[in-house]
Amino acid sequence: MTSFTASDPTRVVVVVGNPKAASRTLAAAESLAAAIADSVSHAELHVIDLATLAGQLLPTPSDVVRAELDAVAHAHVLVVATPVYKASFTGLLKVFLDYLPGNALNTALAVPVTVAASPAHRHVAESAVRPLLNELGARTTAGLGIDEGQLPDVDEPVARWLTTEGPLLRSVVAA
Repeated sequence: MTSFTASDPTRVVVVVGNPKAASRTLAAAESLAAAIADSVSHAELHVIDLATLAGQLLPTPSDVVRAELDAVAHAHVLVVATPVYKASFTGLLKVFLDYLPGNALNTALAVPVTVAASPAHRHVAESAVRPLLNELGARTTAGLGIDEGQLPDVDEPVARWLTTEGPLLRSVVAA
């Protein structure tokens, strides 16, 4: 994990793998990232909506995509959000993360977030997204699974998550 000094901003980077731009998944991830930024001092927020970059991912990543991959690799806190598609994360998110080399996220505390149509898929943040982030070297918090029915008041599940995971988050940032 990276060491911080009092003058270093905490880089909070959000990656949203919903193929629809300006999605509800993006809104939920931004809500969580704002709560995280508020809970640590001197935070800098950067949001990557992959829907706006989809045409620049294949066959090779564009310079813009490479710059966003660099932002991800230098995050202190990384929020990775995806809707649940067929009981997993989106292919768009997978393609983007596949460009990162092994251990690229070894300086990040990553937060897996999913938005699911069914409460039965709430576990996908833990069972699919979290292992992917660990494979890339990230230390991870517990995942945040949000049911679509919770989206109108997404601040409630975000606040519950922050109550549970906030101490870990703050200890990593303070270390």
